[in-house]
Amino acid sequence: MRAETAQLPHHHKRPTCRLCDSRALDCVLELTPTPPANALISPADRNRAQVTYPLDVYRCRDCGHLQLLDIVDPKVLFSHYVYVSSTSPVMVDYLRDQASAIITRLGLKRGDLVVEIGSNDGTLLRFFKAAGMRVLGVDPAANIVPDPSDVETITDFFDAKLGARIRQQHGPAAAVCAYNVCAHIDDLQGVITGVKALLAPGGHFVFEVGYLLDVYRKTLFDTIYHEHVDFHHVGPLRGFFARNDLKLVHAERSDIQGGALVGYVGHAEAAEDESVATLVAEEREAGFDKADTFLLFGERIARRRDELTALLIGLKAKGKSIAAYGAPAKATTLMYHFGIDRSLIEYVVDDNPIKQGLLTPGLHVPILATEVLYERKPDYVLLLAWNFAESIVARHRSYAGRASRFIVPLPDLALVGGAD
Repeated sequence: MRAETAQLPHHHKRPTCRLCDSRALDCVLELTPTPPANALISPADRNRAQVTYPLDVYRCRDCGHLQLLDIVDPKVLFSHYVYVSSTSPVMVDYLRDQASAIITRLGLKRGDLVVEIGSNDGTLLRFFKAAGMRVLGVDPAANIVPDPSDVETITDFFDAKLGARIRQQHGPAAAVCAYNVCAHIDDLQGVITGVKALLAPGGHFVFEVGYLLDVYRKTLFDTIYHEHVDFHHVGPLRGFFARNDLKLVHAERSDIQGGALVGYVGHAEAAEDESVATLVAEEREAGFDKADTFLLFGERIARRRDELTALLIGLKAKGKSIAAYGAPAKATTLMYHFGIDRSLIEYVVDDNPIKQGLLTPGLHVPILATEVLYERKPDYVLLLAWNFAESIVARHRSYAGRASRFIVPLPDLALVGGAD
């Protein structure tokens, strides 16, 4: 435990594994401490120092799960949120496809209840509603939840009590969804207890999380930030659900956000298909049963840092102007750990109006509207939202007809777009 954490506000140190409650925990990766990844501030507050929290990753020796133990109060992180699913066309298309796949795999029918934990602005639930299902969202961020006439939403954190209350008021759920949310939850046990209470006898819990296998193989370390307290893979999750009298019956990979895991969880009597064992074997082959695997991960991250900073410093030395595209949460981790500040990038542009006009957490780089690219015409654009690189480059490849280049930092450093 870092000595300074004892005095940090809105912080506590978790002593046990989030999945199996073991105290056999080893730190396998230390990243540069950062403020909360979405703690954007107004220019009027630019001289206000922001608190940074440790960003250390621990591995459980008993079940193999990777996680953060330094916990920032969820009310600080999630009660006012700046990520909105509907601002990304790629995400909207993905969620449409996921809703269709869930309806087909589970055989959902008109009138079935679908509940989503972390429903954001209701993008996913709208697709179920359009198919004739009853829908209910749960999300603590009052600033982004939709109008009740659009998607009924409970503005709260989901837990065991809320799950039981929803069942009492709305009936059992044929499906409970949690997309890109389970990694955000410190009390995962309480949430799963609520899910189990809410599910109908033949109901399923469908979750999507960033997949540790992709994070490891592609060096996607910037998906590690304080909102993400867990870094999931199938092996530990399989055991976690079993201890809760549930069964991970199907698991599949997705390319979204650099690589995700989608899992279907049924009651204990449900049958597990071969997809689960296949991924567990692949994780074992990758060395996930050994702590040294993740110690080497830190060395790969350091090499990525050296490559990118050498490129940026070299371009600045040649008098080139550099902007950045995207202010996602992951950008905070990358900027802090790689030392990318206003000495290297002049500003960030972002498609999300909520973020425009604000400053990035801690380093206070201005976030501007995307149109600024066409006005200021920077020589290079660093894609901090690298997971949407293909769609961003397609939309802005030839802005103002300049020979500008986009710098993709991860999974591998690359220059794309433009022409000399």
